Amino acid sequence: MNAQPVPAFSRPASLRRRARRFVTRETTGGILLLVAAGLALLVANSPWRDAYAALSAWRIGPSALHLDLPLSAWAADGLLAVFFFVVGVELKHELVAGSLRQPAQAAVPVFAAVGGMIVPALGFVGLLVAFGETTALHGWAVPTATDIAFALAVLAIFGRGLPKALRTFLLTLAVVDDLLAIIVIAVFYTASIEPLALFASLLAVAVFGVLVRQARGWWWLLVPVGLVGWAFMHASGIHATIAGVLLGFTVPARPIRGEVQPRSHVFDDAVRPFSAGFALPVFAFFSAGVTLTGGSDPVFGQPVFLAALIALVAGKLVGVLGTTALVTRFTPLRLPDSIGLRDLLPIGLLCGIGFTVSLLISELSYADGGHITAAKAGILTGSLLAAVLGSLLLRWDARAARAADMNQDGIRDVDVEPIGSGEDD
Repeated sequence: MNAQPVPAFSRPASLRRRARRFVTRETTGGILLLVAAGLALLVANSPWRDAYAALSAWRIGPSALHLDLPLSAWAADGLLAVFFFVVGVELKHELVAGSLRQPAQAAVPVFAAVGGMIVPALGFVGLLVAFGETTALHGWAVPTATDIAFALAVLAIFGRGLPKALRTFLLTLAVVDDLLAIIVIAVFYTASIEPLALFASLLAVAVFGVLVRQARGWWWLLVPVGLVGWAFMHASGIHATIAGVLLGFTVPARPIRGEVQPRSHVFDDAVRPFSAGFALPVFAFFSAGVTLTGGSDPVFGQPVFLAALIALVAGKLVGVLGTTALVTRFTPLRLPDSIGLRDLLPIGLLCGIGFTVSLLISELSYADGGHITAAKAGILTGSLLAAVLGSLLLRWDARAARAADMNQDGIRDVDVEPIGSGEDD
């Protein structure tokens, strides 16, 4: 009997589902970011560099609302807020129902995240002082952030065969890292605050939080209310991406009103494809376009470039691995089952993939083009070097024999599912 043809009206829906699955895969997200950054670097160092600069500077938006911004600012303040909304939803889920819910299990990656921020920041400052470039110290937070999308993509591709607990450890560490980076942006990179605008933004966030918990789907109201919260946060002087995080925090992370799954999953599924497939690549395209040629002072010899590169690669590795070694040596805390210190060598390097948030912090840190260019070049070079070294160490780690008690807690490790065994990987 011949199979019935698929109705034409169902084909677009099927294509949309497949496209959504493709875009939200960890490997795809990293590849899209890499392609966008590579294209930006290519154009910015080609005869079309002036056209690229003009496109980045092209202003659009309602001037009456003080939102006539360059396209590059819309990418950094607007589109990146979508990414931070997804981060906020993910943070809420991890705190309420995920890996951060049980303090004993989350403690080691949390300490590793803190160490992975403090050591690179100190290294960055120390190197600049040693180089005599004290005018650039305001960018101390440039090497502190980890790009979740890139780091998880590299782990998914090259970490096959390693315990899945390693992915959970990296995800927990990166989520805490993002939370700390958000706090740093809000506290240290806000010059002045307009109280009325901030109050209006928080009021809009509160209204969003009420609407998002209603039985009826007030979807047609959520988007404009969220936009109002974003616009007032932008007007308040605090970076507008913070509004995205706060909006994400309002989404319930446990099932309510008899629902099967929490609304955090629903919103993550709805927004992540746009974030991963459009918002982040567009931001990368406008932010990673560093012109390396034609300047009087070579970028690769500048102190800010060297400090960002070294602090990202070596600082993150020493911070993550050193803090974990100290915590597990001098406290009762232990690494999760099946993970040893050896596994944190590649993880520490993957944390050196700064990219998205590091690029944003570099723009918030410096007003002059020379320091911004050097910082971005250091971030891109350091992130690439960290990704390559992390990939090589992941393959070495996956091939090396594993002990029966990797985390040395005196209990034989339980067999766990390896990375790459599920279809999502």
